[in-house]
Amino acid sequence: MTEEIIISERAAEPVGSFPHARRAGNLLFLSGIGPRVKGSKEIPGVKLDDKGNVISYDIEIQCREVFNNVKMILEDAGSSWDKLLDVTVFLTNMKQDFPVYNKLWAEYFKDNQPCRTTIEVKSLPTPIAIELKCIALID
Repeated sequence: MTEEIIISERAAEPVGSFPHARRAGNLLFLSGIGPRVKGSKEIPGVKLDDKGNVISYDIEIQCREVFNNVKMILEDAGSSWDKLLDVTVFLTNMKQDFPVYNKLWAEYFKDNQPCRTTIEVKSLPTPIAIELKCIALID
């Protein structure tokens, strides 16, 4: 079975000691991917106070950025958006953010509809409101 660790040259760097993805046979497993920007601590759509606490955030901006990071990792690994099989989505505010996220999901996944699980969590490792954990096919 083919195994390989993948680090994308285009997506935001992992926030810990783990790869963007790992290939096992014809499956690609992505680590939790957030809406950060490569080479920066910036989180699109997030405003922080002087102590690093979230003042406000824009879930639409974060959704688009996390989808973009996932897309780049898939492509850099030799897969693609349309080969996603399963996506687990972590939201920090289901009540407030789910309607916007669900609308964007329908926009981004109109042609490919992977299985999806959406979970509300109290917090994520950085001040983000969404993180995706994905499994895709790879040739």
